[in-house]
Amino acid sequence: MLDEETRPSAPEPEGDVTFGRRGLAVGQHLIDVHDHYRAELEQIRDLLAQVAKGITGAGQARGELNRLTIRANDWTLGGACQMQCVSLTEHHGTEDAAIFPHLRQSQPTLRPVLDRLDTEHHAIRDVLEEIDAALIHLVQHPADLGPVTEVIDLLTDTLLSHFAYEERELVGPLARHGFFPGQV
Repeated sequence: MLDEETRPSAPEPEGDVTFGRRGLAVGQHLIDVHDHYRAELEQIRDLLAQVAKGITGAGQARGELNRLTIRANDWTLGGACQMQCVSLTEHHGTEDAAIFPHLRQSQPTLRPVLDRLDTEHHAIRDVLEEIDAALIHLVQHPADLGPVTEVIDLLTDTLLSHFAYEERELVGPLARHGFFPGQV
């Protein structure tokens, strides 16, 4: 699904395309949002590794997780993963419902890319469902971090690949057209 060779690319813009300061900021915003997810995913991975190695107890990890900005309620260790899932689902839902339709209208040559990104969003949702199953296992077997670690690895690989593709294909169009009509 995330095979780089099967991902479509939009044609390069004409040589006379320029970007204003506001447009550049809009394109950078997508990268900033993705960087936030990358950083928090890395923190979750680091805390899981510390718990697995016995360096950090679950209580200490919970305290660290509560400081992350994706926190929305009192988490257990597994709850951090659940909140990351909710946040990603909302992010992709906004793209699918509002940003992608605007870009489809503004730049029809992006349609194959946007279709692929939408398909990848569905694949990521499937991985998020796997996290749910792994978290249920973790509740039933608190010492067995294997399944949740495996699915977090899968989510990490999937998201990093998806974010890189999305940024490569959409930063320029977002800088030209914005997230919504009239933004740039």
